[in-house]
Amino acid sequence: DVCKTPDRLQVLGSGGPELQDKRASSSYLIWIDNKPRVLVDIGGGSALRFGQAEANLSDLAAVLFTHLHVDHVVDFAALITSSYFEQRRVPLPVLGPRGNHLMPDTESFVNRLFDENTGAYPYLNNYLTASKNDYWLVTQNIDKETPSSAIQGDIIDVSAVNVHHGPIPAVAWRIDHDSWSVAFTGDMSERGVEKMSQLAEEVDIMVAHNAVPEGANRAALNLHMPPSVIGRLAKDAQVRRLVLSHRMRRTLGKETETLNQIRESYKGPVDFADDLDCFPL
Repeated sequence: DVCKTPDRLQVLGSGGPELQDKRASSSYLIWIDNKPRVLVDIGGGSALRFGQAEANLSDLAAVLFTHLHVDHVVDFAALITSSYFEQRRVPLPVLGPRGNHLMPDTESFVNRLFDENTGAYPYLNNYLTASKNDYWLVTQNIDKETPSSAIQGDIIDVSAVNVHHGPIPAVAWRIDHDSWSVAFTGDMSERGVEKMSQLAEEVDIMVAHNAVPEGANRAALNLHMPPSVIGRLAKDAQVRRLVLSHRMRRTLGKETETLNQIRESYKGPVDFADDLDCFPL
């Protein structure tokens, strides 16, 4: 069973913002020595998948947001609520993008959820300060125009770079641990793809989002990469395996066409992700 491999990538949510795709929205879990250590995004439905994967927040070393669209972060409050019933005793780093006129930065987003005076869930304000709870959230805004380190730790090293997702601040992530590495494009367009190629250079797995088909309209391409661009990115970065996620109804059923476009550039293994799929590291 691949999901018993000690070090693995698990896809919690392989869908996008649509409910009719019958998938949880974007979320990924990195397991190290059979413990869930890094959570990347937690969109709608993925808190349930987190529980189905038998993961515990008490084991997490970091939560990483690619951006703050609903389908990437909406289950975060559910995750924190569930942690009340666990025994976490150390701070939880939460890292994500800067803000702009359309989006709060990550620190403001978390505060807006849990602030005791103005938060959406003020009864959870004890998770914002060290003095009120066994553990607390340590948020950090990430703004990196070139790939560089965000976390250097005993368990993992995390690197990040800003990517283009239309008008929405967005970050791509890379996690390195001993002999393996994983990169997450998040939602991004072709613009600035060279930075993503540098971040993902020679990773064992790159998770890319298959949200639009080849020939998508300009508005969609301002937000997402079509398959041909994903293929060129995977080739240029020399990634060892490509996992396609964020599979929306406009790309579901077009797997053969998508794979053919990718194969024009990238010849390595390609997987179309489903919820709770595992990939060994």
